[in-house]
Amino acid sequence: MLRVMLVMLGGGAGSLARWGLSSATQRWLGAAYPLGTLAVNVLGCAAAGCVAAWLEARAQADDGMRLFAIVGVLGGFTTFSAFGLDTLALLRDGRSGAALGNVAANVLLGLAATALGWSATRAWIT
Repeated sequence: MLRVMLVMLGGGAGSLARWGLSSATQRWLGAAYPLGTLAVNVLGCAAAGCVAAWLEARAQADDGMRLFAIVGVLGGFTTFSAFGLDTLALLRDGRSGAALGNVAANVLLGLAATALGWSATRAWIT
């Protein structure tokens, strides 16, 4: 139950931070381009790299910290950070082809699924 609470509390904090940063960025820089989403994704990836390196360097870091910080806070902030960590892990393992495939699959399949979901819902509600 503690693990669930750590993820839930972290996820709530991350979601609020995403909403705040994205909204502030869009107000500050304008809404012509989704810079708020870009800012959240880039910052989330940088934070994921920092937190993952810190946890890796600390042998005594417990699973609770990982669940709260990476799965919860950063997962609520942006799942793009998980994509960044997964791709970096492939690159660090010398699997550049798999890393490139991961990038292509996430972008292309994600875009295709978005278009399919949008089209199916529009067809259903009209």
